[in-house]
Amino acid sequence: MTLTPVETLITIGIVTLGTMMTRFLPFLLFKGADAKNSYINYLGRVLPYASIGLLVVYCLKDVNLKSPAYGASEAIAIFCTAASYYWKENTLLSIGAGTVIYMLLVRL
Repeated sequence: MTLTPVETLITIGIVTLGTMMTRFLPFLLFKGADAKNSYINYLGRVLPYASIGLLVVYCLKDVNLKSPAYGASEAIAIFCTAASYYWKENTLLSIGAGTVIYMLLVRL
């Protein structure tokens, strides 16, 4: 299916509007909310850990423990990511190091 230039611009506009709404709507809804709102504080404490857990589960969902590697490259990459974070406490460095190590282990 080929889109005309007008259809392409309309599609881009709608996707942009939807993305902006999901980004700005919480700030508009909770603009006057107290800093003492217990539900918002609870979500602020719990959601970062829940999202990281969700990402880890998603990344490990296709690991085949019956194959000869037994998920060794994934386990080594996770260990290196955690170790580099505890060593330097730099999130971007940890993610980058874990990704590079995983890709090297998978390719070699």
